[in-house]
Amino acid sequence: MPDRLVPHRVTVIAPSPVSLFNLAMPELLFGKVEVDGRPGYEVLVCTAEPGPLPTTGGLDLHVPHGLDAVRDADTVVVAGTGAPFEPDPRIVAAVREAAAEGKRVASICTGAFQLAAAGLLQGRKATTYWAHADEMRRRYPQVDLRGDVLYVQDGPFLTSSGYAAGIDLCLHVIRTDYGAAVANEVARRALVAPVRPGGQTQFTQTPLPPERGTVCADTRGWAMRNLDKPLTLTDLARHAGVSVRTLTRRFHAESGVSPLQWLLHQRIERAKELLETTTLPMDQVATACGLGTADSLRTHLTRRTGLTPSAYRTQFSRHGTGPRAVA
Repeated sequence: MPDRLVPHRVTVIAPSPVSLFNLAMPELLFGKVEVDGRPGYEVLVCTAEPGPLPTTGGLDLHVPHGLDAVRDADTVVVAGTGAPFEPDPRIVAAVREAAAEGKRVASICTGAFQLAAAGLLQGRKATTYWAHADEMRRRYPQVDLRGDVLYVQDGPFLTSSGYAAGIDLCLHVIRTDYGAAVANEVARRALVAPVRPGGQTQFTQTPLPPERGTVCADTRGWAMRNLDKPLTLTDLARHAGVSVRTLTRRFHAESGVSPLQWLLHQRIERAKELLETTTLPMDQVATACGLGTADSLRTHLTRRTGLTPSAYRTQFSRHGTGPRAVA
């Protein structure tokens, strides 16, 4: 890791008519990344025809930059559009050229149709907005479309399903570039759900669903403050003042997973943060996050990320060595 941080350049392509929500997500999330007091990303929006750009909401945006901005990007993100079945050949050519140059290329929502038209998703795992999944399969049968995930990464190409799933994709990119601690801080600052589970080698990801209720919110907060303790289902149920059966039912309704699955995810996320931001020995990291032993930490972290604790620390540590380099 070099001592000097060079901001990663993200160019967002806005097809016409562009989704305002899709367009806002990258700037909102990447723009909140700070590492050692410096911005982690530079975000620029461009379009095929600079000037007034129609949106799906009936407004016009003024976008001064054309597709030549893609040449200077490290990552290219194609936003969703209200005309997904009519890929702009200029955008298709731009993302194809970006991919040929080794850039990371991502799409939000229906932006996946632009990537598919460019041939980037052929034989690869991908996803898009569920309402257009059948049309994607019909038009691009060689795409390995996954309809049950919020976002998918296959090599240098990332796609997300509709609407807020773009938030999860952006946070995944931030975590890949700067680690879990930075991504979780961005999520906290943006008041969105934290980084969902997944790993550097697990390209198809089924992230933890967003929490949909507040009945167990106090118990989740209490568990987060006590991750260093060997919490059981009985402990969680006692805190919530309900039976284990009731807790399990309510917890799953609110969080989409069982209490113990949720707890394991939080322990692994805490372990990641400690590996990134401290020099604690592995047994102390394991104890602090409630995984018990260094062997248990190694097993769970390797299964989740494909990296051993020492390898994860080497790749993502910010202790004394500066921020992680971004190509």
